[in-house]
Amino acid sequence: MRALLARWQLPTLIEHHDPSGVKALYSAVNAFVSVAVMALIAHYSNEPFLFPSLGPTAFLLFYTPLAAPASPRNTLCGHLIGVLAGYAALAATGLLHTGPNLNDIGWARVGAAAIALGVTCGLMPLFGVAHPPAGATTLIVALGLLRTPRQLAVVMLAVLVLVIQGVLVNRLAGIRYPLWRPVAQGAPSKGSGLPVSGGSRP
Repeated sequence: MRALLARWQLPTLIEHHDPSGVKALYSAVNAFVSVAVMALIAHYSNEPFLFPSLGPTAFLLFYTPLAAPASPRNTLCGHLIGVLAGYAALAATGLLHTGPNLNDIGWARVGAAAIALGVTCGLMPLFGVAHPPAGATTLIVALGLLRTPRQLAVVMLAVLVLVIQGVLVNRLAGIRYPLWRPVAQGAPSKGSGLPVSGGSRP
């Protein structure tokens, strides 16, 4: 049974087939499934479990699973920084109770967006938790698209659910996806068949 499972794991498939094609298919299928799961949760819960920045996060989790930005720590902490920075920017500009208006962005909204993204892009490297999709999350908050404490809690819960999917799927696929901290840069994960960078093998 173990041998049969190993034949269908990602490292084995990459070894016997075109690496780029295998990784592209793996990324596409798992991005489809993971976002479909989030959409179903959103549908049945009537809560915002689906939002744009989950898309690039899913891409990182399944295309470059061993890269530092795709680790659970960077993913969760990056989005948390984005959420908190966005909320703080709304508070600083007096927009906590103002809904979005993308057709008429006033100076307060300009300030909120700039503050949120600047703080997010500064704090992620400072704490060593870079996760590029968090830049989109903080703008979602700063633009007022999701801004209430309840909505922001759901945002973080959605990120957690996506990370859990990443852990389960990647590990089942034979990738030694980290449970928290990133894999050391430059060191391939033993037995994973994938470089940390996520690039194609020569």
